[in-house]
Amino acid sequence: MVPSKITVTRVAAARTRHLTSTAVRRINAASRADGAGESGLTGLIWTHALNVAGDALIAVSLAGTLFFTAAAGEQRSNVALYLLVTMAPFAIVAPIIGPALDRLQRGRRWAIASTMAGRALLAGIMAANYDNFALYPAAFGALVLSKSYGVLKGAVVPRVLPGELTLVTANARMSIFGLLTGGFAAGIGAGVAAVLGFGWELGLTVAVFLAAGLVALKLPERVDHSEGELPASVLTIGLTGALTSGGRRSLGTRVVTALRGVAALRGLGGFLTIFSPFLVQGTVEGGFEGTLALGAIAGGAGLGSFTGTAIGARTRLNNPDIVVLVMAGTAALACLIGAFAFSIPVVAGVALVAGLTNSLGKHSLDAVIQRDVPENLRPSAFARSETLLQICWVIGGGIAISLPLIGWVAFTVAASLMAGGVGFTLLTARKGRAATAAAPATG
Repeated sequence: MVPSKITVTRVAAARTRHLTSTAVRRINAASRADGAGESGLTGLIWTHALNVAGDALIAVSLAGTLFFTAAAGEQRSNVALYLLVTMAPFAIVAPIIGPALDRLQRGRRWAIASTMAGRALLAGIMAANYDNFALYPAAFGALVLSKSYGVLKGAVVPRVLPGELTLVTANARMSIFGLLTGGFAAGIGAGVAAVLGFGWELGLTVAVFLAAGLVALKLPERVDHSEGELPASVLTIGLTGALTSGGRRSLGTRVVTALRGVAALRGLGGFLTIFSPFLVQGTVEGGFEGTLALGAIAGGAGLGSFTGTAIGARTRLNNPDIVVLVMAGTAALACLIGAFAFSIPVVAGVALVAGLTNSLGKHSLDAVIQRDVPENLRPSAFARSETLLQICWVIGGGIAISLPLIGWVAFTVAASLMAGGVGFTLLTARKGRAATAAAPATG
């Protein structure tokens, strides 16, 4: 038998296969490290990664149909419609679905899988109607299910946490996998949409969500059991575990204070995400320059988020509640600099700081919850806090879309809101500590 002739193409193909298989093994090993494979956390990591990928694909389809394909004069009204479609699910998830999922005692695996199957169905409907109004009800339903998944995921994480990991590290690991898969999926989706159209791009979305549902069903059975868990209140300051007027348990002054600081940061994230495209449109000429400017801002935000997640995963936060306040203050200062020295490079820098402070703030909040909240309150604490943070992101986006396209004005507003949020957080923390100190004497 004559051996195959060695060519540059064959060598390159063999090298590519080797590098790909090595990368797959390392990624799989990272997802199973520190006991994650045995506890079931690996399954949740991949469920979350596929969930983020699917959400990224839906975001690409909505952005492409509502923003980038519209005429310049129609973009603001179209993005307002996009924001309305994004905001509306919270009106259902926060007061109705959120509490119902929070009280769910059994069947969480099936509930998570159902959110994936439902989004696969709705993505299919979107694929068939991406060029008419029927796209929006389907997108609305998909976003409702996406927010519902977020509530369920928050409740499941403590149930699959291995003894070798903290909640901060587990959430950081999920965030890293989500960022990587989301970015990869968005790039693939944009390419598919450009070459084959949004119908094919949404068809890919269907496959991703179906795969996520199958992975979710393989989570361990203990995910379905919630005996002994108590419902938490994320708005009321009081002694940790004390009953509130709504029949829930207070998470304590430090947790609520940290949550309010992170809520301000999340609102800033929504503000920058929505305002940046309009800002580029109004201040930079179109074509390559506009694309480069928007890419620099998005790249700064992504780099900041990834860096903050990496730091949170590898650093032990000894005073996480203080870190939250420092991050919020840093973000306010960055917005103030953006107001006084406005330019596109400065905006990219502010986006980087916002991404970094958001990530570190969230990881610090996780650390505070793990440190101060009893185990039987943690699932509800994570589910409720995530719902509140998502609402704040949308509020930030709503503020952004109402402002004029004047950079220094927008960043002055952002800095003022951040400073007000930090001040309010410090004031309520002081009152909360005073009330907590007085409680034993009056009880």
